Amino acid sequence: MPRTPRKSEVLASSLVSSVNHALGKLLDIWHQIGIKEEMQLERMQAVKQHIEDLLNEMITEECQLKERIESSIERRKKELTSLRNELSLDPYLAEEGISILQMEKDLRLALDATLKEKNERLEELKQLQQQDEKLCAELFATPYYIPTGSIPSRSQLEELKEHVRMRSDEKKQCLEVFLRLRNEIRQYNEEIGHTPDSTLEKEALSDDEEPFCLASKNIEALQMLVNKLQLKKESVISTREALKEKVRLLWNRLHWPVEKQEQCKMNIKGSITQEVTMWEEELLRLEELKKESLKGVIGKVRQELDLYWEKCLYSTEQRSAFHPYYDDNFTEDLLNQHDEEVMKMKLLYEKNKALYDGIAKWEATWKQFMELELGEELKRGIESWEKEQGCNFLIEGQRFLDYMANQWEQHKLKKEQERLTKKEDSAVLKTPMKRHAGSTTQTPLKTRKLHGVTNLTVLRAASCISLTSTGTCPAAVARTPIPVCKTPSKSTPPDSLQQARLQEGKENQQTSKSNNQFSYLDFTKDLSKKTSNTSEIFNSTVNENRY
Repeated sequence: MPRTPRKSEVLASSLVSSVNHALGKLLDIWHQIGIKEEMQLERMQAVKQHIEDLLNEMITEECQLKERIESSIERRKKELTSLRNELSLDPYLAEEGISILQMEKDLRLALDATLKEKNERLEELKQLQQQDEKLCAELFATPYYIPTGSIPSRSQLEELKEHVRMRSDEKKQCLEVFLRLRNEIRQYNEEIGHTPDSTLEKEALSDDEEPFCLASKNIEALQMLVNKLQLKKESVISTREALKEKVRLLWNRLHWPVEKQEQCKMNIKGSITQEVTMWEEELLRLEELKKESLKGVIGKVRQELDLYWEKCLYSTEQRSAFHPYYDDNFTEDLLNQHDEEVMKMKLLYEKNKALYDGIAKWEATWKQFMELELGEELKRGIESWEKEQGCNFLIEGQRFLDYMANQWEQHKLKKEQERLTKKEDSAVLKTPMKRHAGSTTQTPLKTRKLHGVTNLTVLRAASCISLTSTGTCPAAVARTPIPVCKTPSKSTPPDSLQQARLQEGKENQQTSKSNNQFSYLDFTKDLSKKTSNTSEIFNSTVNENRY
């Protein structure tokens, strides 16, 4: 049976037939035109050359196409081999007996399939790694290791999947433990009124969306915190019960009504810590009531102690040495300490009472002396001012130095009047007998001497307080003879007698002032001389009573 020609052979035969047919038409045309045979051959040669060039060009292009296909086959083979090695796949086996074009196509499809698998693995790896990193961050664990840039094998991906599943189960268990511990912490905080103070506790109780690190060490720390809060709760409960017992004892000691006790118990409600605070306040209130009874007694003892300190001239440092005086915790022991201190000060004062009285008199005398020194300083200052200004220093329309002199004069006259009144009363009480009516009463020598001295005293007092800037008090004034005064009749009233003597003293004073003026400075010097003698009394008028 003859072989059936191929389509390409039929097409080639048809191509040859078409060329022959075209050449025949060209020859007819050339004959009709009248082109010579030589020219026809040339033209025929040109057609041949054109057809050969076209065919050669086509052959070249097809050869280049073949080379490109063969080069692509080689390149794809290398890529496929390398990629399958990265994916840990078996080498690709090409089908035998196929054309290069088919081989190129098969290699291209195999390479595309391998690249797709690579991308799928990388995407799956990325998702698994993200899950693993998130879980490990929450659990504070180490992620599954796969070298960066490498393509995981199927077994590596399976191991990574298993790792992520285990981490997920671990997170679930840790989360359950964490939620249980957090609820316990919140409950303890509410019961005992505890405020979170550590960073871990604040993060555990925070409502932020940021997840809490469920590391094993954090879970252990939270468990320790729960144990600590449990112990604190037990301690607070123990404190509350101890406070309740103390309050109950004070209720009994203060005879507190049962109704008020029950009312107090009903009002104390809240967390354990709040109840502790309320019981503490109740205890403090009862302690204050207890102290009030002691506070009043200790306050009176302290007043008595202050009095003895003043009498014994205790300094601030000496008083501060008795520390219980500044203690506000009024207890029976504090009261005993105060009693002992008062007894000690009392014995000290009674033992040295004469000395303390003498010191008090000396202080009074020194105060009077300092006042006189101040007056002299003031006098010198005013005299200096009047000298500088060339005019008198006036107060209430009069010269201040005259004002000072008048004050001294009035003071001395008042003292003298009081002394005379006292002496007059004493003389009346000491009269030995009554005289017959109409007889002349002669004053005893002592009484006459007293009256004479009295006039002298008034004269000296009035003279010595004159505060003029010039003049002195001569010694002759102090030795003025004592005038003899007749004793008035019994019918003369005492007031008239006293007025007469005062009038006489004033007249003598005016006479002395006109003749001899006694300065304030001389008076203070004379007074200083008197005070230098311990037997004298620091009073310019009392000494005259000795005559």
